[in-house]
Amino acid sequence: MKSDCKSLDIKRIQYLLDQERKKRYETISQINYSTLKKAAILIPFVCVDGCWSLLFTRRADSLKNHRGQVSFPGGGMDKQDATPTETALREANEEIGLKKTGIHIIGLMPDFMTNSNYMVTPVVSWVDWPVPLEISNHEVSRVFTIPVDWLKNSNNWEERLFSHPNGLYGTVIFYNLYDGELLWGISAKITIDLLNILD
Repeated sequence: MKSDCKSLDIKRIQYLLDQERKKRYETISQINYSTLKKAAILIPFVCVDGCWSLLFTRRADSLKNHRGQVSFPGGGMDKQDATPTETALREANEEIGLKKTGIHIIGLMPDFMTNSNYMVTPVVSWVDWPVPLEISNHEVSRVFTIPVDWLKNSNNWEERLFSHPNGLYGTVIFYNLYDGELLWGISAKITIDLLNILD
């Protein structure tokens, strides 16, 4: 682990993630998961300039869905993926060239259901950094980081009423711009939930 960042309390984080998954499972156990498509994302903690940050990608403008949006590396489970962790690792490698050897898995957040009928499992990790990246330009247009302290500051985000093109209506989290990037929607929700769990 990088010496210029305060060490992450891995066992504590694992415990908190496990407790939250158990609690969330008890409240949504009645949902029929067989109708949902499975996906996973990698949430990478990286040490940048002595501060822990989260690594994000901006999706390529050429993609059919969610083009140009800020997200975590990830995607749908393939048949060869035995677990959500394998999906997250494979997708992170395919999208931005992160190697498994440099990714250290901490644990899983509770699953998220999206309005596009996906069940997404966020896989929390810390990643050796910096490392050379091989960005798949047809999937990702940019890789960048945002400091955790900035993400935790409630002055940097708000909930807004939002009408989705599919007709759904509700509140959505929008962050302020950071380095020209807009973090919002499910990626912002997962970020806030993770930081709340860890606090």
